[in-house]
Amino acid sequence: MLYGRTAELSALTELITRARDGSGGALVLRGEAGTGKTALLDAATAQAGTMRVLRTTGVESESDLTFAVLHQLVWPVSPLLDALPAPQRQAVQAALGQADGGGDRFLLGAGVLSLLVEAAAPDGLLCVVDDFQWADRASADALLFAARRLSTERIALLLAVREDLPQRNRPPTQHGHPAAPVTVEVRGLPEPAAAELLEARHGALAASVKRELIELTGGNPLALDELAARLTPGQLAGRHPLPDPLPGGARLFGDQVAALSAEARRVALVAALETDLTVVLRATAHLAGPGTAAPTGRSETDERGLAELEAGGLVEVADGGVRFRHPLVRAAVLEGTAPAEVRRARGVLAELTTGERRAWHLAGSALGQSEPVAAALAEAAGRARERGGYGAAATALARAAELTPDPRTRAVRLKDAAVTAWLGGRPGQAESLLAEARERAGGDPALTMEIAQLRGRFELNSGNAAEAVRILAAGDTLDMLADAMEAASYVGDTASMIELGRRAAAHPEGFLRDAVAGVGLTLAGETAGPGLLRRALAGVDELEDAAGHLWATAAASALGEADLATELAGRAGQVARVSGMTGQLPVVLEFVATADRLAGRLARSQAVSEEGLALAREAGYTNTVAAHLANLAVLAALRGEEEACERLAREALAIALPHRVGLRVGVAAYARAMLDLCLGRYAAAYDRFQAIAAAGPGAGHWSVAWRTTPDRIEAAVGAGDEAGARAALEAYERSSAHAATAESRALLARCRALTGTGHAEGPSEPQVAGESGFREALRLHTNPFEAARTALLLGERLRRAQRPGEARAHLRQAWETFEQAGALPWARRAQEELRAAGESGSAPPPSLLEALTPQESRIAGLVADGLSSKEIAAQLFLSPRTVEYHLYKIYPKLGIGSRTELARLVVLLKAPVAGTGML
Repeated sequence: MLYGRTAELSALTELITRARDGSGGALVLRGEAGTGKTALLDAATAQAGTMRVLRTTGVESESDLTFAVLHQLVWPVSPLLDALPAPQRQAVQAALGQADGGGDRFLLGAGVLSLLVEAAAPDGLLCVVDDFQWADRASADALLFAARRLSTERIALLLAVREDLPQRNRPPTQHGHPAAPVTVEVRGLPEPAAAELLEARHGALAASVKRELIELTGGNPLALDELAARLTPGQLAGRHPLPDPLPGGARLFGDQVAALSAEARRVALVAALETDLTVVLRATAHLAGPGTAAPTGRSETDERGLAELEAGGLVEVADGGVRFRHPLVRAAVLEGTAPAEVRRARGVLAELTTGERRAWHLAGSALGQSEPVAAALAEAAGRARERGGYGAAATALARAAELTPDPRTRAVRLKDAAVTAWLGGRPGQAESLLAEARERAGGDPALTMEIAQLRGRFELNSGNAAEAVRILAAGDTLDMLADAMEAASYVGDTASMIELGRRAAAHPEGFLRDAVAGVGLTLAGETAGPGLLRRALAGVDELEDAAGHLWATAAASALGEADLATELAGRAGQVARVSGMTGQLPVVLEFVATADRLAGRLARSQAVSEEGLALAREAGYTNTVAAHLANLAVLAALRGEEEACERLAREALAIALPHRVGLRVGVAAYARAMLDLCLGRYAAAYDRFQAIAAAGPGAGHWSVAWRTTPDRIEAAVGAGDEAGARAALEAYERSSAHAATAESRALLARCRALTGTGHAEGPSEPQVAGESGFREALRLHTNPFEAARTALLLGERLRRAQRPGEARAHLRQAWETFEQAGALPWARRAQEELRAAGESGSAPPPSLLEALTPQESRIAGLVADGLSSKEIAAQLFLSPRTVEYHLYKIYPKLGIGSRTELARLVVLLKAPVAGTGML
């Protein structure tokens, strides 16, 4: 029976009930040792009913063994792996030791999620992990990935965590991650419940004794029970004083451990270091000395010691393993054992185990540095990394470095540990390891430069982008110059980009050299620049990786061909999803989401940025978090959502400004300016656009200023600053001089029309030139959203020229496009103009696809592209069942009943795909 836990039980019941109904989630029980977290998990398990239950417990002695907890948790349902998409299935099989390969932690997390979803059929699933703080890091990462994606699943995930220990696997709070598990704090019992527990377990106690025990233990149930059990009748009755001090923590069991026989203490020591029963008994026989072991490798004496531990309630033996009744018992055993005895036991265990277990036992037995031991750990780390266990691999490499006597080899292992920690989503650990590697690199120039490049990459992803430029620009290799150019581009440091482009030009010809040099030379106004960019773009079809496609995107953007840049960004996203290098995905999705947004595909951009934001937070890519927040702010502006726009822009700027990521500062500022423009606040919008154009490196970005010039010109005209509009047009004409795509020419024609400087047949009056320019832009546009903006401007001009009949067609087109895109402020403006032109009809029928959520819209589009549910699941890090769940929600919304009908409908309704730039 549980005492005083009504609120905690209510939270557990609510979670399980919601999971049964298909709205699952995760919950963390957090409290110090002995507060009753395990008892609450037992109570939750009892409520499972027909739900499948998977349960395991983290064990401190196994906390460095890659995927130990995951293996124990999901092994019972591993036969369901065949239902998973191939990439996810391979990742999970590799983690479980059933196949080679793996390596991508996002794929693994998605695979674990898919496996749990399969296991949840038909009645739901309850997953329980006790002592999660001792789960190995690889397992913890995979489970937390799944935990944040359970809202539409019939799954309840419960994690119990001790708060009185360093938290190597601390689940994120909801404040730090919006999809993080709910946390329930499990504190000591309130006094009435604590008193009730004492009376139920130990009979009548003197009132003063009860009060003192409750006060001294803080109502901790374990401490109350254990202490009361040790009191004499006189102490319980209050006739004799209580022990002073009362034992706590591991000391709760210290006396009981100290009273054990030598044989039992020997078994307890080995069991504290190893859980396999056969290995424990063989090791204790070795420790007892020659001649004590039977042919089986066991000793009758040690088996008696094990029986003594069981009889005393200190350990439990089940399923071939030995577990302590409570982790504090293990702590008491180790606390009461001399370090030399622990090392000796570790040495014996190393002789009896293999692989990763052997490596860690060797490390535990080492008394000082040892290359053979370090090499064994490094080898184990390599195997862990191959399986996707980056956290475990980083820990093993860091320990291997400590044990490495050779300074250079130690620096190399620290550097490798840093890279592995970074890939595991632990940037803080990675930076600390790399700093130590740098200190120990000595005078090795090649290693020093490799470490410097990593430092620069780490800074670019999560730190100060301007510092990344400084670090990376010190290198001379083309790879370092390219990284430095990328960092300078994020900062918006044009001068550095020009210098780096000129340095890159000295390298042999090739795609990367042409792209890097071409961007810099084009910015410098040198005639060779555009030619290099054209040559780089000519080889796009031969590119195989996402990074190459992003450089092609940068080349197209530097040429002013925003629509081509969009197409290439989309290709980068596709490549990243299918190449097995999904670790690049959060960064790639920055550009994919922006491309979709600039093309008017607002719902798709929203879905991509939401996905990218979640992945960036999990990867620890802080600056990418800012990128997705800034894009979401712009989307909120286009929808006219002032509060959301301001909040998202503020969050993006809180990262991007101190980190000197001028590109994302500029986009966040653009969101605020665009909100004003959307709402017709032209003067305020113009002021904001002027500030964007004037901002220096780190506080703004030249490409943002260039890409938003059409908006700035529109705001200037609306605010009545014709001179400012013409000055902006002159700058835009210069920056677009090498642009050759239709969309780039359409935007230029619109800008000329706004300022009345377009070309017209006959008299070149501003009104005539403007109308001609708008019509030319409409003829050239390939981007339907931008075409709608031009149609709105032309319709407004025609209505004001007393030509309402001509205006109505353009205004109607704009209204319909804006409504379908969800750009409500623009839609309202077009509607008001249309009414003023004499048409007061009802709103255009919304697109059927508008009824879909962003995620449903993406799934519908992939169905139209011919992908199966498994293929869609593999791309979107979902389970096939989740894809099917979304499809069954999509069908009634669209009034259809099959994938074939959905594909046909999407093809008919989908707006033409258009390109845009890298903003």
